[in-house]
Amino acid sequence: MELYEYEREHRDLLRRLAPECMVLLKSDGTFPLEAPCKVALYGSGARETIKGGTGSGDVNVRHYTTVEEGLENAGFTVTTKPWLESYSALRQQAHVGFVAGIKAKAKELGVPALLLGMGAVMPEPEYDLPLDGEGELCVYVLGRISGEGSDRHPAPGDFQLTQTEIRDILACREKYGKLLLVLNVGGVVDLSPVLQVENILLLSQTGMALGDALADVVLGKAYPSGKLASTWAKWEDYCQVGDFAQPDDTHYTEGVYVGYRYFDSVGKEPLFPFGYGLGYTTFSLGQPQAVVEGTQVTVRVPVKNTGAAPGKEVVQLYASVPSGKLDQPYQALAAFAKTGELAPGGEEELTLTFALESLASFAEESACSILEAGDYVLRLGTSSRDTQPCAVVRLEGEIQVAQLSRMGGEPGFVDWKPETPVTAPAPQDVPVLSVEPDAYQPQPVPALPEIPQDVKALAESLSNEELAYVCLGGFQDEGSKSVIGSAGRQVVGAAGETTNRYQDKGLPVLVMADGPAGLRLNKDYGKDENGVYALEGSLPPGFAEFMDEETAAGLGSMAKKEPERHGEILHQYCSALPIGTALAQSWNLELCRACGDLVGDEMERFGVHLWLAPALNIHRSPLCGRNFEYYSEDPLIPGKVTAAITQGVQSHPGRGTTIKHFCCNNQETNRMLSNTHVSQRALRDIYLKGFEIAVKESQPHALMTSYNLLNGEHTSQRRDLIMDCLRDEWGFQGLVMTDWVVSALAGIQAKYPAARASGSIKAGNDIHMPGSPQDYQDLLAALDNPSAAYPITRQDLLECAQRIIYMVKKLVK
Repeated sequence: MELYEYEREHRDLLRRLAPECMVLLKSDGTFPLEAPCKVALYGSGARETIKGGTGSGDVNVRHYTTVEEGLENAGFTVTTKPWLESYSALRQQAHVGFVAGIKAKAKELGVPALLLGMGAVMPEPEYDLPLDGEGELCVYVLGRISGEGSDRHPAPGDFQLTQTEIRDILACREKYGKLLLVLNVGGVVDLSPVLQVENILLLSQTGMALGDALADVVLGKAYPSGKLASTWAKWEDYCQVGDFAQPDDTHYTEGVYVGYRYFDSVGKEPLFPFGYGLGYTTFSLGQPQAVVEGTQVTVRVPVKNTGAAPGKEVVQLYASVPSGKLDQPYQALAAFAKTGELAPGGEEELTLTFALESLASFAEESACSILEAGDYVLRLGTSSRDTQPCAVVRLEGEIQVAQLSRMGGEPGFVDWKPETPVTAPAPQDVPVLSVEPDAYQPQPVPALPEIPQDVKALAESLSNEELAYVCLGGFQDEGSKSVIGSAGRQVVGAAGETTNRYQDKGLPVLVMADGPAGLRLNKDYGKDENGVYALEGSLPPGFAEFMDEETAAGLGSMAKKEPERHGEILHQYCSALPIGTALAQSWNLELCRACGDLVGDEMERFGVHLWLAPALNIHRSPLCGRNFEYYSEDPLIPGKVTAAITQGVQSHPGRGTTIKHFCCNNQETNRMLSNTHVSQRALRDIYLKGFEIAVKESQPHALMTSYNLLNGEHTSQRRDLIMDCLRDEWGFQGLVMTDWVVSALAGIQAKYPAARASGSIKAGNDIHMPGSPQDYQDLLAALDNPSAAYPITRQDLLECAQRIIYMVKKLVK
């Protein structure tokens, strides 16, 4: 297979970067190996290797290397071909029954099968195949996939291991001299039944080069240097205070006690803690030095490679915030840094810096972001459970960091807090750094850009009907053509675009492509005298088997077969990056920036202006089906990673990111009509914090609101969220769009109504995607109509249209 030069360059880059995203969970020193050999290869991910999750986060690559291919490319001889072939056959048979079961359930419930089938993942089947491969080396690849539209379950074959997997993994440990358990998963799996295995590698789902990259790690041509970005534990040990995946109302009663904040505060022991990861070598931290200038805290620490192999180490700085008026978790991540490659005996000084005000909490009574007086204990280490106090910052009085709006509504409950939280004795023999309240100097909010006169003039020249078209995605009159993936007409397989109706007035078309593991476009397309066209169907893989006549009618032309055309065949070969969780596990912002640069390059090649990524929702529960797209249970990592990726993408003129899903999109169950109940403090301190960091550090060109309701109102229809918080408080200067609101999937019977185009425009949500004739009629019906559910005026349309036209002209040349 002959690759284009850019494909080769991008594949090679991703192969080099992938090991930094892998986490070595257990090691007895057996690996790396000195040379290839015979290998007994087993497990669901061995041949059916998963490069990433399903849905809009999937990338239609030309090819990616499986684990089987990667090992063979490296010179290993796989001795278990009959087992792999038998497994593939029984898995296919199980899938047929799985699809039939979903169709039967949909018929019983009276809902479209696509609604239940979208993102649904077949649990790993039970089976009995002989483990008779030759060789001293065994690699067992445990695979799990999840996706958009469905959540995971704490059951065997999903979050838990099946009896078959437990039996076979332990049998392989006894049979073979060397066993490497490889986890080809996008999220947490309960490994407690097989923890006696000596060597466990979290391969994750590291994109198109993952098979070759794994072989590099097994042979020591590369080494794993990732750390966990979320806690791994047994299901029963996760916080059970709030509820999850409720179809109508989900309550975030646990407040700020999410992830390691919960585990550390109540003293529960995880299987593998947040920030944990081993390598092929060992490191030691020298004596840290901490200083404060104003409210800027800096800790410098020497890191030394004390082992016999090269490697990289991640140093993490946590802060224990004093409890006063507000209760506080035991600790929170404040800063992190990663070394470059250190040879054996090599040493590097790392600098970790953060602003004290970044630790502020939202006080609901006063609607202020505050730092309470007291001792802020700084803890330095290599995971959340491996830290030592290195300094105390003593704040001599309370600081009101910012007066904020009361935003997001009321949840209907008071946040839970631990009855007897874990506390640590005051540290001895560490420096105490005093900070006076007047040391804090508030930073001005960036001014919103002035709309140029030519943009204003164009918008004002349009009629109300024309403005309505501008404020909707570029739909085709016969109906929406996009669920995830293919509403674009300029670029085949693009997710959507702005209207093409007014190009003669000087308004070009802005093209959007899905993500976030790379560009989601059709690999192959045709071009003739009538323009470009798709060669394969527009429906994403897996949709067709759940399609029925009613759903097809609702999706309009997307579900119709296109007339046969005969033109030049062209290609859009895009690169699949590591999934979001894997990128976060690198703890390397330069790596993330490089991935953004790669995507920006491919956007230029294929004519895409906005990438519908990154996605930075919090890993509130390990069961969220879309966690693989998201980064972490901690808001600092998503904020920093998103900013780095955005900087990489937007270093390419005319290209931008669309950060999503704003906000609290933490479940897939009834995602379009589910109401999230969350307190204003948890909203600001946990669920919005990453977005705030990303906006302030990188100014992404666009932002996408989420499907769900927030305390009784759709996020796309919350002016307090979009205008008061995002624009006025944070200074966001970009375009705001909805997620893809498709009536064929949203219009089911539910407690809450679907989002509306008029509600979006009234809230300052600039463009309602992907657009439809129904959305257009909704806007016109609400215009100057005080009895409408969401009355709008020409001025509302004008303000949104001006921001759209401004961004289109900025990006499209």
